[in-house]
Amino acid sequence: MNKIKDFHLKQFSIIGGHSGMAVSTDAILLGAWANLLSANTILDIGTGTGLLALMSAQRNQTSIIQAIDIDSDAINSAKINVKNSPWADRITVEKNDVTQQKNDKQYDHIICNPPYFNSGEVSQWQARANARHTLTLGHNQLLTACQSLLSAQGEASFILPKEEGRTFIERAKSLGWFVSRLCEINTTVNKQSYRMLIALTRYPVNTEHTQLTIHQDGHYSQAFIELTQDFYLKM
Repeated sequence: MNKIKDFHLKQFSIIGGHSGMAVSTDAILLGAWANLLSANTILDIGTGTGLLALMSAQRNQTSIIQAIDIDSDAINSAKINVKNSPWADRITVEKNDVTQQKNDKQYDHIICNPPYFNSGEVSQWQARANARHTLTLGHNQLLTACQSLLSAQGEASFILPKEEGRTFIERAKSLGWFVSRLCEINTTVNKQSYRMLIALTRYPVNTEHTQLTIHQDGHYSQAFIELTQDFYLKM
């Protein structure tokens, strides 16, 4: 069975186990960028190792966080990482399918690093396939589920490749969502953006559209450092 490498951050560590996805720049960007500071309750959908739940707990010291995943190995990894963190009393990890949740609880913020590949070779490792491909959670399903789980004034944050992000936004708008924040990410100034950080609300709002460049002059850009320095050890 495949095992994910462990990863150490400034205030917590991720013991990868067999959760399907290693710690990625995408996830760190999403966890650092999401507008979490005013949220009393946060839902992390597809938690994997628990990374986004832990980043949320570090950034918002009073929030109550629910982390869910459909994969048993991911849940086991997330539970270990949460238990070993300073915020175990504020994070609950449960095996749960977001499309099947029937409770009436709503959250002030939903954060999700969703699966995004609709085509291409599918990993034979089921946990990784679930994490990377829209096999078990299609984007329409995700957006519909989030509508009932997000509070009226809440916000939901996602990261996707650029083309998938554009499609995701169009689907969201067709379902009645509004784009509150949009950040396009490129690796260097001269390259096209390759990822989109997307924040959605259920109420009309003007979109805050920004750009983030990761590398500049052979080093991490100042903007990238300022966004992620609370997490990466060497920032």
